[in-house]
Amino acid sequence: MDDRQHDHDEAERAKRSKETAAAARVHHQTQWVEQQLRVAMERGDFDNLPGAGKPIKDLGGEHDPDWWLKKLVERERISVLPPALALRKDDAELDARLDAITAESEARREVEEFNARVLKARYTPVDGPPLITMPRDVEETLAAWRDRRTARREAQRAAVAAKVEPAPPRRRGSFRRRS
Repeated sequence: MDDRQHDHDEAERAKRSKETAAAARVHHQTQWVEQQLRVAMERGDFDNLPGAGKPIKDLGGEHDPDWWLKKLVERERISVLPPALALRKDDAELDARLDAITAESEARREVEEFNARVLKARYTPVDGPPLITMPRDVEETLAAWRDRRTARREAQRAAVAAKVEPAPPRRRGSFRRRS
């Protein structure tokens, strides 16, 4: 008798769960989505999409559980480097970044932040290649930045002067009247 009662209770529970509000919402939601797709197809929203009629790239290859991460890195051009290599790259690009800055206080802050990252990496356990990047001397780096900035300004002034320099006076011919 217990088995029959248990089976009856299970059947009742299953029946009630099918009739819950959540189950009804899910059912209505799927119908709504299908209706929206039908309407969009009738309007032609899916006609002439890019890639239509072409095979899906990388479909049928080996399954890679990290495929989405690799696609994200490729699409967003994200570079994931060990700290030592990232600092080498930052060191190589620091002068170009500084040259884009116009205020000395901002340039100083940029160099100091770079030095702080280098010092932090020095006191962190090494993961990957050894850290060979050294902190920059702030005053020397800023002096070089000032020199490059002055040279750029002089070059710009020379270019402007070359364009604006008045043309040499044209020689006017003398007009003679013919008699």
